[in-house]
Amino acid sequence: MSKFWSPFVKDLVPYVPGEQPKLAKLVKLNTNENPYGPSPKALAAMQAQLNDDLRLYPDPNSDLLKQAVADYYGVATAQVFVGNGSDEVLAHAFHGLFQHGQPLLFPDISYSFYPVYCGLYGIPFEAVALDEQLQIRVEDYARPNGGIVFPNPNAPTGCLLALEAIERLLKANPDTVVLVDEAYIDFGGVSAISLVNQYPNLLVSQTLSKSRSLAGLRVGLAVGHPDLIEALERIKNSFNSYPLDRMAIAGAAAAFEDQAYFTQTCQQVIDSREALVQALTGLGFEVLPSAANFVFACHPQRDAAALAAGLREHGVIVRHFKQARIAQFLRISIGTPEQNQALLDALAVCLA
Repeated sequence: MSKFWSPFVKDLVPYVPGEQPKLAKLVKLNTNENPYGPSPKALAAMQAQLNDDLRLYPDPNSDLLKQAVADYYGVATAQVFVGNGSDEVLAHAFHGLFQHGQPLLFPDISYSFYPVYCGLYGIPFEAVALDEQLQIRVEDYARPNGGIVFPNPNAPTGCLLALEAIERLLKANPDTVVLVDEAYIDFGGVSAISLVNQYPNLLVSQTLSKSRSLAGLRVGLAVGHPDLIEALERIKNSFNSYPLDRMAIAGAAAAFEDQAYFTQTCQQVIDSREALVQALTGLGFEVLPSAANFVFACHPQRDAAALAAGLREHGVIVRHFKQARIAQFLRISIGTPEQNQALLDALAVCLA
């Protein structure tokens, strides 16, 4: 009954998330989930919230979590925004910081939610081509813009942009917001949060879905100048004044406080990634340099779609994108050593 829709709805092209198959016993390496569970301290903190207080609204400002993030990064709580997954945080940033008439700039190979938000909020955009090595060239962003956004490390490539390159971008664009989307930063990069006090136009978003193993909890955050954060708060309080529930606030705060568990699991993922890159290279794959919890790989002699289908027949799911420039690549999430070995065993059969 689309006659009841608002006129713009029919023109929206929604984001398509990675498949969440219902079959058991699959080796699921397609959605960049962490193979290791959340911090036991985070689980205990969430379980402690399962009581009669659930009849009461949660803290609308999520002060406990904002304080934990501020302490972790050495910033003021007025520089921290939290929301329902980093996707909601990004949505508020697009809505509140990028509607200036000029085109928003982001890489042509990037997080496919960016053009979706542009469609949702009527923001003009230009996709800036990555170079031949599928890397971001900051010089290519020296053009009029209403803002710049990119993931770092980039997704789905996994390639990292150095902090000094981000600083060059910030200096060249003092009058527009540069949003660095750090969903995967903890697997091999240095956060640009270290630059927020020098650059009032820098906003950094992060998620607890990847490095803190809380994808099922939906918690995201942004750190930046208090003026940018105030814009996000105004949007949030005009949209959903209680985005995070009691369990999410408590669990996320505890996850930030459990540094030992976080460091250990990130290192396990990094070690597995390096081992997997070596093994894939041995099988003839070309693998882009990754600083994320996934790798982006292509085989010069084999079609990526056929490989993905072959892996699926062996109970292993990876992500294949049909986009022209990357149609011969597979994005493979880092699993446990056992899952990674199952992938390699299945690949060996497919390649043979």
